[in-house]
Amino acid sequence: MAMNGAESLVRTLVAGGVEVCFTNPGTSEMHFVAALDRVEGMRAVLCLFEGGATGAADGYARMADKPASTLLHLGPGLGNGIANLHNARRARSAVVNIVGEHATYHRTFDAPLTSDIEGLAGPVSAWLRTGLSAKAVAADGADAVVAARTAPGGVATLILPADTAWEEGSGIAPLPAIPERPRASDEAIAHAVAALRSGEPVLLHLGDRAVRDEGRRIAARIAEKTGAKLLAMTSNARIDRGAGTVPIERLPYPVDPAREVLAPYKHVILIGATLPVAFFAYPGKPSALAPPTCDVFALATPEQDQIDALERLAEAVGAPPEAPLPSGPRPALPASGPLDQDSIARVLGALIPEGAIICDESVTTGRNFFASTHAAAPHTWLQLTGGAIGLGIPMATGAAVACPDRKVISLQADGSALYTAQALWTQARERLDVVTLIWANRSYAILRHELTNVGANPGRKAIDMLTLDDPPIDWVSLSRGYGVEARRVETLAQLVDTLTGALARRGPFLIEVALG
Repeated sequence: MAMNGAESLVRTLVAGGVEVCFTNPGTSEMHFVAALDRVEGMRAVLCLFEGGATGAADGYARMADKPASTLLHLGPGLGNGIANLHNARRARSAVVNIVGEHATYHRTFDAPLTSDIEGLAGPVSAWLRTGLSAKAVAADGADAVVAARTAPGGVATLILPADTAWEEGSGIAPLPAIPERPRASDEAIAHAVAALRSGEPVLLHLGDRAVRDEGRRIAARIAEKTGAKLLAMTSNARIDRGAGTVPIERLPYPVDPAREVLAPYKHVILIGATLPVAFFAYPGKPSALAPPTCDVFALATPEQDQIDALERLAEAVGAPPEAPLPSGPRPALPASGPLDQDSIARVLGALIPEGAIICDESVTTGRNFFASTHAAAPHTWLQLTGGAIGLGIPMATGAAVACPDRKVISLQADGSALYTAQALWTQARERLDVVTLIWANRSYAILRHELTNVGANPGRKAIDMLTLDDPPIDWVSLSRGYGVEARRVETLAQLVDTLTGALARRGPFLIEVALG
């Protein structure tokens, strides 16, 4: 039986291991929608806003280690999803990003929704193609899957003109081979060995696959032998943490503390990490954070096989087969005290359940959560990677779809959450097991600090643009309006009681944590 281009594409995606589509479709995508209905093996998850769909695809990819697809409506729909595609690009998440387009012959008429989709998609895409015919679109889809999964992973955008979806297609297209990660060069290994044997302070700066559990264990062996120190990037797509893993801190976000951390080192070896730089330019401060005299070089780039590079380096320096892991009790629940950043961190350290996935868009409140959660039950931590706020709730949604048997805890700044609060509805609709904690300080707190950092000398009007208290956001009512049960807590005891109860049940739940 003949199938149209849309069905050929969907069946090709399923054959390529793409099992979920986060959708917000329109008229041009209706044949793809109908194909989703006909094809077994592709779960369709409706999102009320395109940024929710793209953020969910990011969270899914981080936990599944394979792509989901999106389905977005023309250029404006893509535009709504670009911020979280930017975050996915920075996380190196594998995403097959399907964007509908007017039929090929209709574009010349400049209908109201006509736009430069390729121009919009290019900056956030590792691969980009516009389908030209229904006979070729399945092969386009196969190429998109391979591009998304090619190391280090990325957003592969396929633009789907409506007529390439409704005309007769080719059937399932075979998936080309996915390239293996290239190995680090022998010269890079030799450079690292020389640095580690120099007798000078050395930092192993980890990111991408190197910061996950296996990479950190090998890096810890190297550190045990050589005295090098370990440090993660400021923003990481995924870190497997908790008891039984190698503890690691992150490079601080503010410029001065970051420079202070890096100041002692004569060599910084990048393994899956990028050059440590400031998030923004500040008057009188450098963009590069390592000392000018420091030897900063890559042992293995994010595109390369970091685990292989670490193993070769460990062998070259004679690292022991194991490095000792710290052993200590799980953090105790605080018995009393104020409800603040420090007490919240201790509560998380005590209550994080084994196997939990933490989706962290705390921005300001959660900046120092790591110290109190090193000895928590084993868990996985996902961070905001690209700095475009509004990722947290969608990322938690995608992570919960990828791992339905793991509790997801979303640590969420209130200002950031307002960008994509609609994703709570998707959590309710899909019965996802997510607990969202909203840090309700009723302000863009990070920007109040930044006013001072850039020397802007703020006045009343400037401060008013950074507050969210007139009127205050009622997160309990907002959450219930989306179908997610919610409660506001104002004391440490209430937080402990409410979070304990939320973790013991299944399904979405939101806790508004009153701060300040």
